[in-house]
Amino acid sequence: MERSATFPPIPGNQSYTNTTCSRDNVLKTVVFPVLYSFLFLVGLLLNSVAVWVFFRIPSRSHFIIYLKNIVVADVIMTFTFPFKVLSDSNMASTGLRIFVCRVSSVLFYLTMYISILFFGLISIDRCRKTLKPFRGTNAARLTRRKLLSGAIWTFLLILCLPNVILTSKTPTSKYFKCSDLKTEAGLFWHEVVNHVCQIIFWGNLVTVIICYTLISKELYRSYTRTKTNRAEGTVCREPSRTTTRAPQKATRKMNANVFLVLAVFFVCFVPFHFARVPYTLSQTRQVFDCKLKLFLFQLKESTLFLSSLNSLLDPLIYFFLCKSFRTTLFKTLRLPPGTCSWLTGRGSDTDTGSTPLKDSSVCT
Repeated sequence: MERSATFPPIPGNQSYTNTTCSRDNVLKTVVFPVLYSFLFLVGLLLNSVAVWVFFRIPSRSHFIIYLKNIVVADVIMTFTFPFKVLSDSNMASTGLRIFVCRVSSVLFYLTMYISILFFGLISIDRCRKTLKPFRGTNAARLTRRKLLSGAIWTFLLILCLPNVILTSKTPTSKYFKCSDLKTEAGLFWHEVVNHVCQIIFWGNLVTVIICYTLISKELYRSYTRTKTNRAEGTVCREPSRTTTRAPQKATRKMNANVFLVLAVFFVCFVPFHFARVPYTLSQTRQVFDCKLKLFLFQLKESTLFLSSLNSLLDPLIYFFLCKSFRTTLFKTLRLPPGTCSWLTGRGSDTDTGSTPLKDSSVCT
C-alpha cells in the first residue's frame, strides 16, 4: 500500500539539498491534518448512528447485508484517521509512525477495497431489482450473500496480512518512509497487492458502469411507457396540472436516488485510481524530476482524501436508498414517517409494495 510516512529531510544530507523535493509543506502538514480531523469527528458521529440503526434491522435482503458490511468498513476506516493526522503533522513518535506503516495504513486500504467490492455488489443488486423487480429472495440466497461477504473479508485480510508481517525492519533514522521498513519479500508482496487492488478497482468500475447503463435504459423505457400512457389518457380526460406535477417531481427524485451509489463511487474512488498510476511510476522509475514527483504526491494525497470522504458519504446512501434505515431512524428520533419526503421523493414511508424501479428507496 502506498500511504507512506515521510518526514523532514535529514540535516546535512546532500540528497535533500533541493527543498522542493521534500514532501513536507503546508498542504501535507497542516491542511490535510485539519481536513482529516474534521472527517474523523463527523464520520465518527454519522457512522456511530449508522451502526446503531443498522444492527436493529434484520438482514432480510441482499442490499441490507451489503450495507452492513460497508458500515463496518467505514467505522474501521474512520478510526485510522487520527493516526494519519498525527503522522502527517509530524506530531507522532517514531513508534507511532511505525504503527501507521505496519497497521493503520494497511487497515485503511483494506477497508477501501472492501467498500469498492461491496459497491460493485450493490450495483449488481440494484440492476437485478430494476430489471426483475418482482423476483424475491429466500433464506438460501441470504445465506449465500452472508458467506460471500465473509469470503470477501477473509480474502482481503489474507492478502493484506503479509504487509503487516513483512514491514518489520527497524528504521535507521527517525526520518523514514514506510517502504524503508519493508523487507525484500515485503516490497515484492507490496507490488503484488497493488496489482490485485488495481484489478479489484477496474473490475468493479466496469461492473458499475454496465449495471447503471442497464438501469438507465430501463428507467428510460419506464419513463417512455408512462409518458405514452398519460398521452393516451388525455383523449378521454385532461388531467389536472396540480395532480400530475407533484408525482412527476417525486418520480424524478426517486430515479435520481438510484444513481447515488454511482455518484459516490465516481467521486470517491475513480480520481484516486487515475492519480495512482502516474504516482506509482514516479516511485519506481527514475525519470521524474523533483517538482513533478512532488506534484504527483500532492495529487495522490488529494485524491486519497476523496477516497476517505467515502466514510462520510455512505450514510447518504443508507438514508436515501434504504427505507428500513429511514424508518428505524425516524422511530428512534420520534419523527413522523413522512419526514424528509421532499428529499426522498416520497410522501410517506408507510407503503412497502413498490418495486425498486418505482421506488428506489425500498431497501430490498
